[in-house]
Amino acid sequence: MTSPLPRRIARVRPTSPQATDEQFFVANDATEFDSFAGTQWTVVESPFPGSRANANSPDREGWELGDVVSEDSFNFLAPSLPVNVFGMAHNTGQPGRDLPPQAFHKAASSVIGPGEAIQLSSTVGYVDPEAELTVVVGRAARGLTLETARSAILGYTIGNDVSARDLQKTDELWISAKSQDTFTPVGPWMVTDLDDSNLEIGIIHNGHSLRTASSADLGWKVDEIMVYLTSFMTLRPGDLVLTGFPAECARIQPGDTVVCRVEGIGELHNPVTGASWEDLTA
Repeated sequence: MTSPLPRRIARVRPTSPQATDEQFFVANDATEFDSFAGTQWTVVESPFPGSRANANSPDREGWELGDVVSEDSFNFLAPSLPVNVFGMAHNTGQPGRDLPPQAFHKAASSVIGPGEAIQLSSTVGYVDPEAELTVVVGRAARGLTLETARSAILGYTIGNDVSARDLQKTDELWISAKSQDTFTPVGPWMVTDLDDSNLEIGIIHNGHSLRTASSADLGWKVDEIMVYLTSFMTLRPGDLVLTGFPAECARIQPGDTVVCRVEGIGELHNPVTGASWEDLTA
């Protein structure tokens, strides 16, 4: 039996003026993402049945199920609106494997999409980006086993676990370090049926490629992470699980650009600015 081919699914917003709050899910089966076929997407049902937050907007002209829309007619959003966002702490190599699995919670309000700005306050201190293979949960799941873990995974996307290092030293729960507004860029789409065992992961910071690593370098693997998380809570459709950062990072500051890359998925681009909620010139 042949394995199913990967499919890209994205949550998007039409660029027309009336689409301020609209969202639609679109899918693309082209293997070459940069080809013409790779830029032509088909409007599909929401892949998160039962999730009101992840429902399609009402049909309208040009945006009905089965319609084909071009990438120049919409903007990519974060692939889902999650209830929960998790990251995995200390999950690199054998040292991570030697510790019990440990997750931290990131506020769902910290999620932004591709192209949106990572905003840094004037007092946040040293901040790093972390490119991470990210699981998109497809169904409600509790009590998964190693045999059933994959059944709850809809696909994979790219997550950037932006982290305020100075705050990590003073906040043992990492809430202020990990959950600030804009500190979880995700996207640009999710990819289904992807072999996650050995994917190259890395960051391009201001045009400079940093040292890459592989998903094989994670201490606890994807299926084990899913078993661990669902041992104490129910994951919901659209939830996001950032699996860990094995590669090199560099401090980011306003004016920088960050590109997170995961093999088989693509690139997640975000600029870095000062915080819009404070006057940085005062």
